[in-house]
Amino acid sequence: MKLRSIFLLMGIIVSNMAIAQEPLYPFTFFTNSSMAGDHFFSAVQVNTPSKIYSIRGRLPVNSAYAHTAGNSLQLEYNSDPSGNWTADIFKPEIRGQDFFITAKYLSLWIMNNSVELSGHNFPVCRLIKKDSSYSNPVKITRTKWSKWKQVIIPIEKFNVNAADIIGISFSQNPGSIGKQSLYIDDIEFLGDLNEAAFPKPVISKLKGYSKHIDIEWPVITDSNIRYVKIYRYFDKIRLSAVRIQDAWSNRYSDYTEGTGREYTYRIAYVDKMFNESKKSEPVSAATQQLDDDAFLDMIQEASFRYYWDGAEKVSGLAKENIPGRRNMVASGASGFGIMALLVGTERKFITRQESIDRFLKITSFLERTEKFHGAFSHFIDGPSAKVETFFGKRDNGGDLVETSFLIQGLLAAKAYFNKEDENEKKIREAITRIWHDVEWDWYRRYPDNKYLLWHWSPDQEWVIDHKLVGWNETMVTYLLAIASPTHAVPATMYYSGWASQDVFAQEYRKGWGQTSNGSMYTNGNKYFGIKLDIGVSNGGPLFFTHYSYLGYDPKQVNDKYTNYFTNNQNIANINLRYCIKNPGGYKGYSDSAWGLTASDGPFNYSADEPVPQQDRGKIAPTGAISSFPYTPGASMRALKNYYNNYGHFLWGEYGFKDAFNLSQNWCSALYMGLNQAPMVVMIENYRTELIWKLFMSNPEIKEGLKKIQDLNTP
Repeated sequence: MKLRSIFLLMGIIVSNMAIAQEPLYPFTFFTNSSMAGDHFFSAVQVNTPSKIYSIRGRLPVNSAYAHTAGNSLQLEYNSDPSGNWTADIFKPEIRGQDFFITAKYLSLWIMNNSVELSGHNFPVCRLIKKDSSYSNPVKITRTKWSKWKQVIIPIEKFNVNAADIIGISFSQNPGSIGKQSLYIDDIEFLGDLNEAAFPKPVISKLKGYSKHIDIEWPVITDSNIRYVKIYRYFDKIRLSAVRIQDAWSNRYSDYTEGTGREYTYRIAYVDKMFNESKKSEPVSAATQQLDDDAFLDMIQEASFRYYWDGAEKVSGLAKENIPGRRNMVASGASGFGIMALLVGTERKFITRQESIDRFLKITSFLERTEKFHGAFSHFIDGPSAKVETFFGKRDNGGDLVETSFLIQGLLAAKAYFNKEDENEKKIREAITRIWHDVEWDWYRRYPDNKYLLWHWSPDQEWVIDHKLVGWNETMVTYLLAIASPTHAVPATMYYSGWASQDVFAQEYRKGWGQTSNGSMYTNGNKYFGIKLDIGVSNGGPLFFTHYSYLGYDPKQVNDKYTNYFTNNQNIANINLRYCIKNPGGYKGYSDSAWGLTASDGPFNYSADEPVPQQDRGKIAPTGAISSFPYTPGASMRALKNYYNNYGHFLWGEYGFKDAFNLSQNWCSALYMGLNQAPMVVMIENYRTELIWKLFMSNPEIKEGLKKIQDLNTP
């Protein structure tokens, strides 16, 4: 499949019927590559005798020349009239970035490194449409560019609809001959050519950690400011730009690769025409040696910031991913984030009063949110508190699984805010009302149904009709439904639904597992010498062992087949040993780079697992790190490897980026709400069992487990 065709398939199917207008993103083809070597979002084709320099069929990334700090793309070619070459650059697809400025101009920056380049030797520029066809060609005619020059082309010259564009293409100009070398940077669509009236930049916070410095500045509201440029002093004299950051963010994490050193920074604002403001006053901070406890604090604090600083403004709850939709709340990720906020409070990343204020905001929002027989939708529009149909029109009602993730977090918070304080009492009472209002029994659909159903729609009812069958991430849904003090389902549904062994359940497991192993819910086979009591195939992706057990202490969850701490630990060790064996021969896999699970990927979001047909060479840091309670030694090795050896591309404002694939030379550009919090929470459960203790202290949770355990006794 051609790369162009693959990029057409990358984005998830979303509805653009957002209730509130989302803030618009710039439409950017290239600013910087996080990875050295070849640029993943590019493709090169050549017909001899023409030649073009490429790495694995992609454009090279060049760090020696850059218009803005970072790197550029190298376009080095040797044209022959009887041959041809083409270099395509695709806009990276980021889920939730689906509202963009109205584009009127194409802007790019070019530097000519050749002695002299006549107009006919410059490449021809085209835009690439969603149907893989090209726009009209536009020739670039300027010559003798030994410095960076901006090229601005009205989009009307290409005779296309800008909303139909997925990439930009450079190709051999007819009549071109000889070897030329160009560098291209900062390729994007512009809506206007307005310049900014710059305020004085200020660094509001600077803090050093092991190898990185966190930099913060006030939130920017002027839409004409496009970037923040970060400068660092080298040798206390030479000031150089180290990176640019999108102006919609007010944070940057500068990975220095040096420990025990002081660094001094200044920032400047940059507008769409790349005019630059005056620089801020210099501010200094030092990196420092950290012991293991301080190192874990660092990891937890960074991911905690996703839910504290990165929260949706109206609700105070978690977004699906950052960058992504900025007004949209993700219910399940918010439940995980609530538990991360509790950890942050206990670790004193924020004060208890700050936490109380946030939870008053959260509970007030949740009480006025549109619900469906007490259940929350998967996605909620923050400004209106109405359902947002991000996954399509059928998903416009209650989502019982996402609701269970949210309730798990809320019940932990109810136990945490236990003081005889008026506001803490308000939080507890609001959570109790939310918990009691969930009609778990409604999602049984029929009184004698063996299964809970995932979704219900107010106008399409049970159209999705997805029955909940284990082994997967939905155990918490059955456990909470059985534990509900107001709308409980019979405890027998644990075995008739979740752990069902009827024909439907067997076929369901065979279908997604592509094997009969574990189709009876029980497994019993050994994988890499480790016996697996429960699990389809050899256990599945690691998030199965995380999502239900952020609050539920798996040591206290038993059924007639296994103890779930032991079973989860075995699944984690199977995953580890698979990655060490590395049957796919993927680059980077080892005893310190492992953990196949669900995450963003080079071509789409996928739930990877330790079997060849579901292993794509992609590692998500949350896999190993969220397994800390099960594999503390191997998890710590992975954590340190990711930070110390891959931090220059993998570490950012909210900790580790979602995933990377060294075989594809790709790293995710985003952080995911479902993946950052489990690292915070499960590290804490390993350290102090804080969230396990809080959640399990709810009397109805213990009673719900007792109902199941009573069934285990003949």
